[in-house]
Amino acid sequence: MPDSIHSTLSPSSAAIWLKCPPSALLNAKLPQEESEYAKEGTEAHALAEYKLKKLLGIKADDPRSSFSYLTDEMEAHTTDYASFVYEKIKAIKESGKNPHVMIEQRLEFSAYVPEGFGYADAVIISDDEIEIIDLKYGAGVMVDAEMNPQFLIYALGALELASALYDVKKISLTAFQPRKENISEFSISKEDLLKWAADVLVPSAKLASSGGGDFSAGEHCRFCRSRFTCRKRTEYCLIAARYDFSPPAKLTDAEIASILPLLPAIEAWVSDIKEHALKCALSGTEYEGFKVVLSRSSRKYTDEEEVIKVAQKEGFDPIEKTLLSVSKLEKLMGKEKFESALSGLIIKVPGKPTLAPNSDKRKSIKQNAKSDFNENVNC
Repeated sequence: MPDSIHSTLSPSSAAIWLKCPPSALLNAKLPQEESEYAKEGTEAHALAEYKLKKLLGIKADDPRSSFSYLTDEMEAHTTDYASFVYEKIKAIKESGKNPHVMIEQRLEFSAYVPEGFGYADAVIISDDEIEIIDLKYGAGVMVDAEMNPQFLIYALGALELASALYDVKKISLTAFQPRKENISEFSISKEDLLKWAADVLVPSAKLASSGGGDFSAGEHCRFCRSRFTCRKRTEYCLIAARYDFSPPAKLTDAEIASILPLLPAIEAWVSDIKEHALKCALSGTEYEGFKVVLSRSSRKYTDEEEVIKVAQKEGFDPIEKTLLSVSKLEKLMGKEKFESALSGLIIKVPGKPTLAPNSDKRKSIKQNAKSDFNENVNC
């Protein structure tokens, strides 16, 4: 469901306005441009909704005729999502319960957030438990369901909806992110959810709805619509430049450790500033000392089929043939056939070492990076 029909304090932007309350009204005044990624995601959600309804025997219109971003990948991932939700429902039925299923359900949570509402992809209510499954089609940032504010707000809305007929004790939340091969699951008790709402959500929502509170910068700035010109974000990203680099000239390990957490935000900030400045320059803004130029030109074929014919006539084969990647071949063959036929020919290559904060859920490799990966490190 597009953000344009969500409330000002929408669940999808909760990670921003909970940390930076005044950004909510500031963003509400800005034009909301839907990116190509967002349009693709909207189509994926529509297709996933249609496929899930078909599996459940619910009448629905096939939306594909109006799509602009339909690919084999989208077909496969939306089928996986629909199957995942369907299997959840099937398992609940087999346990003897009679689940109530809601797809693209509007959820009201105005008891906690002023005029708050949003849409959840799939809500399953069965006796004392609610399950909420959200399709995340993005391939950029990994989504974690644990204490995810968007999912917690959905949980509150679902609880409001179910409390009259069900004695809910637990809410299970799932982020289904197929393009990152990520299924993140988290459960919270009704008591803990209501405590979070009282202690965290309600106070921040009151501030955000009135434009109160302080601006605050951090990782949550990544998807804020005001991020291009936000002064607080700029101040935050320039903290590293204000270090007192007194003798000795070499940075200490402690100084490097204090700078590392800032780097992702700084990298994103630099990219956003460059993007915003270029758009403004193309619209006529002049920045002293800078001009708009064209990048290096490239060559492309005007007619690929004709190029193939001509090259072949001259005795050359212009088609490069390579083995499909493991993921693509698995999709082509199907998971079951792929595993039965090729499991003995597949190995898992370890990933490259990378620095991550201690909050990262991946296990530390606990190795001597200097001896194992780079003999010439000067630490």
